Amino acid sequence: MMALPGGRHLDSITLPGQRLHLMQVDSVQRWMEDLKLMTECECMCVLQAKPISLEDDAQSDLILAGGPGPGDPLQLLLKRGWVISTELRRIGQKLAQDRWARVHSMSVRLTCHARSMVSEYSAVSRSSSQEMGQIEKLLMEKCSELSSVTERCLQVENEHVLKSMKACVSETLSMLGQHFGQLLELALTREVQALVRKIDASDNIYTTESTTGNLFSLTQEGAPLCRIIAKVDGVLCLANILTDDSHSEATRAEAAAVVAQVTSPHLPVTQHLSSFLESMEEIVTALVKLCQEASSGEVFLLASAALANITFFDTMACEMLLQLNAIRVLLEACSDKQRVDTPYTRDQIVTILANMSVLEQCASDIIQENGVQLIMGMLSEKPRSGTPAEVAACERVQQKAAVTLARLSRDPDVAREAVRLSCMSRLIELCRSPSERNSSDAVLVACLAALRRLAGVCPEGLQDSDFQQLVQPRLVDSFLLCSNMEESFV
Repeated sequence: MMALPGGRHLDSITLPGQRLHLMQVDSVQRWMEDLKLMTECECMCVLQAKPISLEDDAQSDLILAGGPGPGDPLQLLLKRGWVISTELRRIGQKLAQDRWARVHSMSVRLTCHARSMVSEYSAVSRSSSQEMGQIEKLLMEKCSELSSVTERCLQVENEHVLKSMKACVSETLSMLGQHFGQLLELALTREVQALVRKIDASDNIYTTESTTGNLFSLTQEGAPLCRIIAKVDGVLCLANILTDDSHSEATRAEAAAVVAQVTSPHLPVTQHLSSFLESMEEIVTALVKLCQEASSGEVFLLASAALANITFFDTMACEMLLQLNAIRVLLEACSDKQRVDTPYTRDQIVTILANMSVLEQCASDIIQENGVQLIMGMLSEKPRSGTPAEVAACERVQQKAAVTLARLSRDPDVAREAVRLSCMSRLIELCRSPSERNSSDAVLVACLAALRRLAGVCPEGLQDSDFQQLVQPRLVDSFLLCSNMEESFV
């Protein structure tokens, strides 16, 4: 994944089993595609009539050779942007090591990359704006300045002079990175906006489906692209797809996937989602309907993931879900193995329940739909395959189930129902047996909190030893006691 300078990457939703055809993100396949566009650094060395470097890291320097196919400005920007971002990072590393020959040769190469990106994008894009033209000029000026100053550094032998020049090079490199980031974001914003407009204007179901898939692929590139999609009102465009039943389930699932990525609580982009509030009720309603009518676990996972993220984004969404009887829809789905059969999906469901449980009126709906029993079952979530991703998902399910139980147990009726279903026994087991929680500290803390909440309502359900060790002490003392327990294998 490529990120703008200073950007963070986005971890995509884990999709078990068979994936929708537009959501295939195979790392090896992606590497093979990138490899076609690259040659070793000796090519540039020969072109510059310079001796080939004998340094150990020379083989790791890659240069974009052919570039993406004609007429594909988005892929061109992503490929060139990735190469230039990598070069900027490497130049910074060599500068810190005072390897001036490498800094200069890489600066020359960086200038070639930047010039290629500007010229190639100009050839395939629409007419350039005045702002982009100004930033392109500033970028190329800084590239020339960097090449020039690093070449002078090669001729300096005085360490004090070289130290002062190093600060100048560092400042120039920093400014160059800023100009590159500004130019790349402007160009990407322009192309993403064109993509969104294409979806809005299209009345062809196949064009809409493929373009929505392209939008989802962009979210896989990292947080900067998600922020750009949000900034150009891409979510509102997706809302139209979600609420239009004429679109296929697969297309609406793709739209839900993009919503899930853009509204991820791990992304610092919520300030660009203010317009999302205007359509939130329609989006939430459409997602609940998609969950209810989902024909596969894949579709249900994407719709529920979007709902889960939206409940983090705004508490008003939880009230909407309550009014839409979402608790019934989610709990009924848990008994349908075709829709809910993996810890990844149960992770999304329990996330929604945990966020909704802050509402007082949520407790009665949970009891009415036998939700306490479902939460009890989630406390026993176990991985099937033992893969790290599945183990981590099971830990999240256990932790969030305990959090949900603790919040709901403010209501005495929920607490008594939990005690009747032996939730306290299971919580004690999770606290005392590290293997039951995969030695997860997060699960331990959540279980201790839930146990203490239940003990406050029904203390008679605890043995004296459990009360004295798990409830009576400070939470941190009980945590240390349980986290240091070793199981006997005799």
